[in-house]
Amino acid sequence: MNSQYDVVVFGATSFVGQILVQYLTDNFNKPEKESLNWAIAGRSQAKLDEVKRKVKQPDLVTIIADAQDEAAINAMCGQANVIISTVGPYALYGETLVKVCAETGTDYCDLTGEVQWIDRMLKKYEAMAKTSGARIVHCSGFDSIPSDMGVYFTQREAKKSLGEYCNNISMRVKAAKGGASGGTIASILNITEEVMKDPALRKDLINPYLVCPEGHNYKVRQFDTKKPTFDKNFNGWTAPFVMAGINTRIVFRSNALAGSLYGTDFKYDEAMLVGKGFKGRLTATGIVAGLGAFFIGAALKPTRWVLENYVLPKPGEGPTPKEQVEGYYDIRFSGKTPSGKEIRSKVVGQGDPGYGSTSQMLGQVGACLALDKELLADKEGGFWTTSTLLGDRLIERLEKGAQLKFEVVS
Repeated sequence: MNSQYDVVVFGATSFVGQILVQYLTDNFNKPEKESLNWAIAGRSQAKLDEVKRKVKQPDLVTIIADAQDEAAINAMCGQANVIISTVGPYALYGETLVKVCAETGTDYCDLTGEVQWIDRMLKKYEAMAKTSGARIVHCSGFDSIPSDMGVYFTQREAKKSLGEYCNNISMRVKAAKGGASGGTIASILNITEEVMKDPALRKDLINPYLVCPEGHNYKVRQFDTKKPTFDKNFNGWTAPFVMAGINTRIVFRSNALAGSLYGTDFKYDEAMLVGKGFKGRLTATGIVAGLGAFFIGAALKPTRWVLENYVLPKPGEGPTPKEQVEGYYDIRFSGKTPSGKEIRSKVVGQGDPGYGSTSQMLGQVGACLALDKELLADKEGGFWTTSTLLGDRLIERLEKGAQLKFEVVS
């Protein structure tokens, strides 16, 4: 496509949308930086004007479009090579845009972590995207770039130094600091509500291969941390990682899209490292209990109403600018090859994981789709993952422009 704008940010007035607009302003609107011709879109002209005022970009073009207005979405896609969407929960507001992008051949990325919605979009629009040439890339934020690109990096380095890929990788969140946003909470509550209305969805959500292409033939049982568990490999207690339910699914889809490069018996799991000894076990127990109480509360209508109205942050709320800058994460990977060779690596990111860092990652995925035309020249339309579509080039971008670091560790 050769449209008027390289990129349009749809949902520019949302919490993460505003952070993203500031990031693009700082990184693509300066003479010494890459050049990106971009615009912002949303349903309120007044709010879009306020975003322009905050970032001091009075000439930034605005496009009015509501998530449910297919005609307006069509008009917006007609002006853009790439749409970056921050409009969630995507299960409630995201389908029309994915449909139109798939129809019109417009490239698209978002930061969804809603695996049940991704499954629905694949079933409805993947064939259409392959026909039109649209490259659709979900999960382009904290879920699931550190996991997906971290596994990709680990496997790349394993092949180089060990001569073979790993058929078993474990990811552990060693450290992280960041706040929760109302948008993320709204997505979690919506998934819980969907499960309560449709119990059959529960079976889909526990399927590790839910979003793998048909005919993947993966049958190996995957490990899922659900209770306090001592991990001998990392010498510490672990607790469930709330994003594992989406991250692991994306990693398995990447393996399938890459032709089962890591084997049909490839195993991958995620958890949080919480410490050693009795203190570590106590912390893990507390996390498990807290998560259990939250999901029980979210499943019951009266307590969900109380949580939504009096306890949890609302959509549009999230970490302060200071918290966004001061946040960080340190994620470790341990891989083992079929012959027993081992490799360890890490992905370290600066910025609040879900917002400060996510906006940078999402911005770089959008820039990669818009600017790295030689990389994408032989990539056909369809639903991709970041590692299978963007690979080494995205690692370069993330290290140079998004404060991420990928390293092999001893």
